[in-house]
Amino acid sequence: MVTTARLPPPGIEGLDPAWSRLVTAVDADAVERTWHVLDSEVTEGTGRGDEVARGGTVLCVHGNPTWSYAFREVLAAPPAGWRVVAVDHLDMGYSERTGTHRPLARRIDDLGRLTAALGLSGPVVLLAHDWGGPIALGWALAHRDQVAGVVLTNTAVHQPEDAPAPSLIRSARLPAMLETVTVRTPAFLRGATALSRPSLPAAVRDAYAAPYASAERRAAIGGFVRDIPLEPDHPSAAVLDHLAGRLGELAGVPVLLLWGPKDPVFSDRYLHDLEARLPQADVHRVEGASHLTPEDADLAGALHRWIPARVPMGPDALPSPGRRTGAPETDTAPLAAGEAATAPADGQRTPLWAALAEPHRADTDAIVEPPAPGDELRRPRRWTFGELAGDVHALAAGLHAHGVQPGDRVACMVPPGRELAVLLYACWRLGAVVVVADAGLGPKGLSRALRSAAPQHLVGIPRALAAAAALRWPGRRIGAGEVPAALRRSASVEVTLDQLIERGYRLIDHGPGPLATHEPDDALPPPPAADAEAAIAFTSGSTGPAKGVVYRHRQLEAQRDALRRAYAIGDDDRLVAAFAPFALYGPALGITSMVPDMDVTAPATLTAAALADAVAATEATLVFASPAALTNVARTAEELRGDQRTALAGVRTLMSAGAPVPAALLRRLAAVVPSAAAHTPYGMTECLPVADIDLTTIEAVGPGNGVCVGRTIPGVEVAISPLDANGAATGALVREPGVTGEVCVAAPHVKDRYDRLAITELTSSRDPGWHRSGDVGPLDANGRLWIEGRLAHLISTAAGPVTPVGIEQRVEAIEHVAMAAAVGVGPIGTQQVVVVVATDPAPGSRQLAPLTLVDRVRSAVPEVDIAAVLVVPKLPVDIRHQSKIDRARLGREAAELLAGRGLGRRRRRPEASVADDNADPNHGDGGGS
Repeated sequence: MVTTARLPPPGIEGLDPAWSRLVTAVDADAVERTWHVLDSEVTEGTGRGDEVARGGTVLCVHGNPTWSYAFREVLAAPPAGWRVVAVDHLDMGYSERTGTHRPLARRIDDLGRLTAALGLSGPVVLLAHDWGGPIALGWALAHRDQVAGVVLTNTAVHQPEDAPAPSLIRSARLPAMLETVTVRTPAFLRGATALSRPSLPAAVRDAYAAPYASAERRAAIGGFVRDIPLEPDHPSAAVLDHLAGRLGELAGVPVLLLWGPKDPVFSDRYLHDLEARLPQADVHRVEGASHLTPEDADLAGALHRWIPARVPMGPDALPSPGRRTGAPETDTAPLAAGEAATAPADGQRTPLWAALAEPHRADTDAIVEPPAPGDELRRPRRWTFGELAGDVHALAAGLHAHGVQPGDRVACMVPPGRELAVLLYACWRLGAVVVVADAGLGPKGLSRALRSAAPQHLVGIPRALAAAAALRWPGRRIGAGEVPAALRRSASVEVTLDQLIERGYRLIDHGPGPLATHEPDDALPPPPAADAEAAIAFTSGSTGPAKGVVYRHRQLEAQRDALRRAYAIGDDDRLVAAFAPFALYGPALGITSMVPDMDVTAPATLTAAALADAVAATEATLVFASPAALTNVARTAEELRGDQRTALAGVRTLMSAGAPVPAALLRRLAAVVPSAAAHTPYGMTECLPVADIDLTTIEAVGPGNGVCVGRTIPGVEVAISPLDANGAATGALVREPGVTGEVCVAAPHVKDRYDRLAITELTSSRDPGWHRSGDVGPLDANGRLWIEGRLAHLISTAAGPVTPVGIEQRVEAIEHVAMAAAVGVGPIGTQQVVVVVATDPAPGSRQLAPLTLVDRVRSAVPEVDIAAVLVVPKLPVDIRHQSKIDRARLGREAAELLAGRGLGRRRRRPEASVADDNADPNHGDGGGS
């Protein structure tokens, strides 16, 4: 039955009636049809439908069972200079009901006829969701000369052969179900909007359902489901296959794949299929988002960042085939990064594994481990550089024979020690990319990290293999250590590292033992180039979901060299590392290294005795440990024996990083390592080290409005992006002292990018050559950097932004205050400062502070108007460092308590933050707060 198109009724949540218009065009049957479209009409004085002179049109194509309403936020906030047009397909939304079935080929043709009627001639950026993806791509292939960019979100063009179609789709396509769930009832429609995470407000769910109030108006919902080509002989299968096979023709077009990973319909396997077909694509996975990405993700914000950076404007607005587009030129040149941001050319580099095979080190200990369990003689286990080099090359050959290729991602779920060192350096020599995520992220955090990185292979100890099987982590499984036969079967473990090493030695015709430079060409591919990807290291998750940080070989080599220069590390040095990331750099530095007897995922398990035993076993001159680890070392120092104290006296340098290190702690440690210069490097997962300060300087500079982290190390540059009145870092980069703003870093060892977080990366690197750290502070008159907090933790008051760290430091000096956090409560721009403290002794529940404590807090910080003081048993901190406070969570809890909710309740066990990454896109791990 034919029903005419009409305008939406007034009162639909979030829909501006001024956007709606009806457009008429003749379809392929020579029948005049009428479409409903939403049009932002940013035409700068030209008539409705004309193109914008400075930009072009964002053409939004919806899926099933939605309508153009899905793109209302993009219409409300178009990218600067761009018009936004969102279409309702025929028989969908408020467009005409034609009474005909319109398969994929017809839908593509319909869209072309509509855009011709609209007068679109380019440049056009397509934004498509669900079924809108193949329709928009079909239009793009037919209008290649008009396409300036493509944004796809939770869609597909191909069903991977190794997996069945989604169960929800297969169920809806059953002949007995299809008409009932899609047409006769609104079950499919209501089910689709129920997939949104978080749940949609009732008014929004009703808005999606508004055009589909009867079975007659829902006929095309069933038609779209019927048109899903699950069978090879389906009428639309050949059309979709042809379209998928031609996507290489869009090689010169910028593409953004914006994905909701919790989608039960289009899982990550469809994302990876599109990545393979559109290798030029930027990818951004929105953690927590599900199928209805236009609702679950900030599409408007993403376009505001992506279009200016990737889609050219002006005469070059339409890229030619094969051309990769980048950020447009600007009238004002940003502060340029100098030579610090450059790295040696390929011919001048020293690969990460080079020190392993140097002949003069062959008989020197490379890796030392604590005694094996049950060893009554307590003898440390030792491997020389020659033995390590042999095992590394053998494992590289074994992995290659097993099918690990250069560029493959290998998840390394193995604790620090000899086995992990062999695995990492073998992967690097082979050209594989190691994926490293802290076990402290917990099952949920690890699952998010591994699904995001999507490794082809996973190497794990038994506990990790069991988790991989239970949680369905991706990757072919390789066992590390002794893997029980039952677990090998249940976890589908194909082989173990020991078996691969044995196989590798057979391939290179060399038995176990020292191996200097022998490296047959037929056993290994050529060494990876300096620009090849080397590692994906995940942040701690202390400021939101953990992010994958991509490093290339040249950047890791630059990090090694920066450490060597900053701390004058020579061949005679030996390292004890209680901080897992740096335990892995000993072999690259060519020095003996050891992880003490501790749980590296719980730094506070390090005792003074365990540290001393490791120092004695290696005759260590360098110690690297987190503040949480050193706090327990100081606490247990009285248990040291005389010989242990003697061993610790040989340490020349003590380093602690990951979070602020109190000067009082460093002073207490002076009695434990009396000959050591105490240093606190500053940095983050994205770049470490950045700056350094020693205890002598800390005491000389005295207190300030934050933490002094010292001067930059050689080869690193720092600049500041000043804050505006709302606390946003919008100012041009400066190096003038006394300016508070976001800390920006340039160095050869700064990360390459965030993995599958394209919008986050565009924000963090929007100043070419610089990484925006998310930390906030100024440079002082002597060139020292101070950290006053995180950009996400600024308190936005009516008087301007307030940084938290200085407040917290002064409050923590009050007797019986163990830890403090300053947070903002209320709307941005009018937030009130609330101080939350953990006291010693701890209270039994969250509560308002006694008036005596309130007075002492306000007296300690008289220049800040503190609205309230709360006391809690314990502040929530991150797992890796056990010192970074989750201020966002505390702010929410403080607001609840002050509103009368939660008074007297005991705090629940802390959970990992699930903050939307898009809400705070430029923040890395940070090192200053």
